[in-house]
Amino acid sequence: MDATALEGGFADPAAQSARAFRACLDVMARPGTVQALAGARPPAPLSPAAGTVLLTLADATTPVYLAGALDRPEIRDWITFHTGAPLTGAANATFALGAWADLLPLDRFALGTAEYPDRSATLIVEMAALEPPTHRLTGPGIRDAAELALPGEEAARLNDGAFPLGLDLILTCGERLAAVPRTTQLEAL
Repeated sequence: MDATALEGGFADPAAQSARAFRACLDVMARPGTVQALAGARPPAPLSPAAGTVLLTLADATTPVYLAGALDRPEIRDWITFHTGAPLTGAANATFALGAWADLLPLDRFALGTAEYPDRSATLIVEMAALEPPTHRLTGPGIRDAAELALPGEEAARLNDGAFPLGLDLILTCGERLAAVPRTTQLEAL
């Protein structure tokens, strides 16, 4: 393990993880909103927001899948040291992290079961930008409608007809994040 894996965690774990958890809850409860989120300094090219999400939500019981350019030794070591989360393949992932193109095809991730819909994957998608908006969002947590940049056209069909099963998205870009839970209906603009 490289010594850089020991760096970049929370300086004040209790306060920073509480703030980060609240930001994660807020974006999930209010799809289409964007929150600032920092605290972690993960190895590049992992963004501070994605690193902070992992430090906050991942632990020894939540397997993590790394896709594409993020599947690097220094990132694997950083996640393992700071969270204890085991690294796994796509089919067994609780959290999957990568650029949208690297996460495709989506059918390899768990959608949950009728008995346990919560046993699905959450995709943490590293984005180049969270604007301009590409999709209209409606559903729980949205007053009338919201707009957000989503990673690809497949996103509009992400959970069509699958509820209560489906994938949840956490979108990260630098020190910002947004979310699209499986309850959100999506329409391309």
